[in-house]
Amino acid sequence: MLLALSVCPAMAWNAGGHRITAQIAWDSMDGETRSAVVELLRRHPDYERWQVRAKGGDPGLTAFLEASTWPDDIRVDSRFYTAGAEPPTVTQAGFPDMERRANWHYLDRPLTPEMKLPQPSGRLDRQLVSLGRTVGDPRAPLSERAYALPWLIHLVGDAHQPLHAASRYRADGQSDAGGSHLMIINPLAATNRQAMSLHRYWDDLPAPPWLRGSRLETEARALIGQYGVAPDSGEPEQWIDESWRIARQHAYPPEDASAVPTIGEDFHATARAIARRRVVEAGYRLADLLRRLLRHSGEPGAVLRR
Repeated sequence: MLLALSVCPAMAWNAGGHRITAQIAWDSMDGETRSAVVELLRRHPDYERWQVRAKGGDPGLTAFLEASTWPDDIRVDSRFYTAGAEPPTVTQAGFPDMERRANWHYLDRPLTPEMKLPQPSGRLDRQLVSLGRTVGDPRAPLSERAYALPWLIHLVGDAHQPLHAASRYRADGQSDAGGSHLMIINPLAATNRQAMSLHRYWDDLPAPPWLRGSRLETEARALIGQYGVAPDSGEPEQWIDESWRIARQHAYPPEDASAVPTIGEDFHATARAIARRRVVEAGYRLADLLRRLLRHSGEPGAVLRR
């Protein structure tokens, strides 16, 4: 069972964490930016699916919240395929292709700065820039901008998850895939499932995955009240660097003699506070990024630099 869990692909914050970030971003956006966001999301091929799944409510907010989890949702959607593991599926209307793009979600930067890699695996840093340019380019086809927007919403959240910006590497160059291959025991888990990967543990820290509706709004307001000082907007490179530094200092439990580390109360309290603060920071930064991309003038994509 532990081996099976250890090879599951990393997903970033769970659905509840991504929805909190999206809810905070939505509440922070001005009306003009919201309108531009909704107009693009209406052109996404899965817009109607999102409305049916959410069962009512503000259609614009519904689309925005569902878009925030869409890049994770397609991991179990048979219309899409995983490159290298499955044959390509039929390209459907409105999509540039049907690949799941698992390597867009992370950047496996070594925890130890002295370890030099030709190119760490993962494209999170590059895709945040590329997708932002597409979303903010009024000359780009609307179908491309509509496809890019859910990815951008989601990856801003991913960039704030510490274990999506760092990995522990062995001397032979093998990484633990952002803690996905490190099993831990969490006796503080709310369910009976106490054995999990360290990555999964961090994914679940901000909120339960089922969080929706009025409970989501209440939780977002509570987190704003607790961590609500808007951070510097910055650029994707800064967000990822922050996550890497947090991972170095706080993401891994203290080493002990046991084969499977056990999460202690002090470690859990610190990790949970970090995770909940990071989803709030991501929400504010997402709102500001979309404002800059969709209301700026001048050269398309100029607000994002490498």
